[in-house]
Order: sequence, then C-alpha cells, then structure tokens
Amino acid sequence: MRHSLPLAPQFYVTAPQPCPYLEGRMERKLFTSLQGETAEQLNNTLSKQGFRRSQNVLYRPSCADCAACLSARIDVSAFTPSKSQRRVIKRNADIERRATSPWATEEQYALFRRYLDSRHADGGMADMDVFEFAAMIEETPIRSRVVEYVDADGGLRAAGLTDVLDDGVSMVYSFYDPTMERRSLGTYLILDHIEIARQAGLPYVYLGYWVPGSPKMGYKCKFSGLELYHNGTWQRMRQPSDYDSTTHPLKSDPIAEQVANITLPDTRGPLR
Repeated sequence: MRHSLPLAPQFYVTAPQPCPYLEGRMERKLFTSLQGETAEQLNNTLSKQGFRRSQNVLYRPSCADCAACLSARIDVSAFTPSKSQRRVIKRNADIERRATSPWATEEQYALFRRYLDSRHADGGMADMDVFEFAAMIEETPIRSRVVEYVDADGGLRAAGLTDVLDDGVSMVYSFYDPTMERRSLGTYLILDHIEIARQAGLPYVYLGYWVPGSPKMGYKCKFSGLELYHNGTWQRMRQPSDYDSTTHPLKSDPIAEQVANITLPDTRGPLR
C-alpha cells in the first residue's frame, strides 16, 4: 500500500521597492506560485490568511519595518448600506451586470486605459500594454469571472476580475469610466459584489488591502461589516483612527516565522 504526499508550496520574498501607498517607505512581498491540481484549495486557504492573487501568484505584504497593510473583507450578513450608498445603488439602477469567463476584450482594455490614465497615471500598472492586460485577466488557475457593467446603450462603464472562493468573492481588480463621477462606480462595484455574494450564499467579499494613512484606501472603511486580518485573525474593524501606520523594527515577524505560521490545506489523496 502506497501513500504519496504532495510537495508543500515554496515561499519567496521580493526585493524591497518603493511603497505605492505610503510615501518614503519600502515594500516587500511574501509570495508563492499557484498551480496544479491543488491551486483552488491553496487559494481558498491562503485568502483566509490575508493573501491576494495576481495571475498564478499568491502574495501578502511582508515589509521589514512596517505592518500597515491589512487585508480587508466585508461580512455580508453584517452589512447595511448607508444613505449615500443607497443613493449610489439608485443612481445606477439602469446598469446591467454581465458575468463572463475570464477573457480579455479590446473594449475592456480601452476602458482600463482611460481609468489608469485618469486615476493612476503614476502607478505601477501605468505602462501595462494590451498583452499584459490580457495576461492579468486570463491567466488564472482557479474559478474566476469577469463582471462587466453596461449602460442602457450597451456601453461598457465598469468591469472587474473576480475570483470565486469557498467562502466568498474576491475582487482582484476593478476599473471604471472615470468621467462618470456622479455614478460613484467604484462604490457601486463593491455594493453589487455584496449582492452577488448574498445571492450565492457566500459570507464574504474580499476587497484587498486597507492601509491606514493612505488616501487611496480610505473608501474601504466606509462599508459596514468590514473586517481586517490583524495579528493572525479576522477582527471587526474599529474606528479608523484606532489603527496606526507607524514604522517600527519589531512590527513585522521574521520571514521564517511568518512562513511557519501559515496554515496550508490538507491536499493528501486517499491511501492507495
């Protein structure tokens, strides 16, 4: 009788580079590849521990002297829209949602370029060409969808790459028409994903990272039911002012200790 064990995933650390969220700081990421028959299980398990997916890689911030980035998700059962969010839903009542397979189109890329040029012209994705965009959308080893939002004339106004996890939906990347400010499409995409999760019976919507002190991330704390992955557990968010983003050499555990504390899925097959 033979019992074979799969190889455990290998973790690596990126070289330090300027932080895109907090000026004057350096970021570093802990990452592992996402491939093979166990990709879905690994993605589900590590997403619950603050990791995010980018194509066939799972990553989590692992900065040497800063622990400001906190993974954020919305507890669907605890979410209640605010008055302003209800107005956003009403203003976008004419928008139609279309969920498709993860396949990139020229119309998506044109919208993506307008969004970047308007909102993130100096960001790390500013030079992304059509082939890199297609790779971002299409290179996924797990269950993913492109969720498109079109108006009454059939024009694409917003889109998002969304992963379907065993406990929720993860908004990998979203973009929208930057000229339609009154619609608040960024907020609407999150509100609609809460509804998607609710309809599917999934408890969470994963939003990526919230960074105290970063204006780019301030919108995430406006959603009720928000939870943050902090000190190894998911906790209901307190007042934003309760969190600080100060650097300190003891804020981050050593890499070896971080890896040792990661829980991996049990992917062992049946005895043979």
